[in-house]
Amino acid sequence: MSVLRSVRHHAVAVLAALSLIGGAAQADSTLTAAEALEKSRAGEITFIDIRTPAEWRQTGIATGALTIDMTAPTFVQDLLKAVEGDRNAPIVLICRTGNRTGYTRDALEKLGFTNVSHVPEGMAGSRAGPGWVRRGLPVESCKTC
Repeated sequence: MSVLRSVRHHAVAVLAALSLIGGAAQADSTLTAAEALEKSRAGEITFIDIRTPAEWRQTGIATGALTIDMTAPTFVQDLLKAVEGDRNAPIVLICRTGNRTGYTRDALEKLGFTNVSHVPEGMAGSRAGPGWVRRGLPVESCKTC
């Protein structure tokens, strides 16, 4: 099994488990990559890159984003630590193309997080937009990968 397929399989399993908890998801809340950068720089959000270490090494990490691997068994606990336990804190998620962040946002809302947005164009771009990298937005190398 390829690494990407393995990551996707594990991520789907994690999100499926999270979604069993129940609750109603809020309306879609999205930001462009440029908007996420602006809000991160202004200190208005906690910006989280939910990709895996291999992906962080591949493209770098969006400047201002914390790295929390969504496939880690401690993902929710790590996220809670990043927002000091405040499930109402404004959080913005980014992944490669926006698919995983959409599902993760929905799962987090079912866990009681009330202010989660995502960047649907992701780092690499998607139908939602060109993505962080193609927009030429700043990236940092992964120091913990």
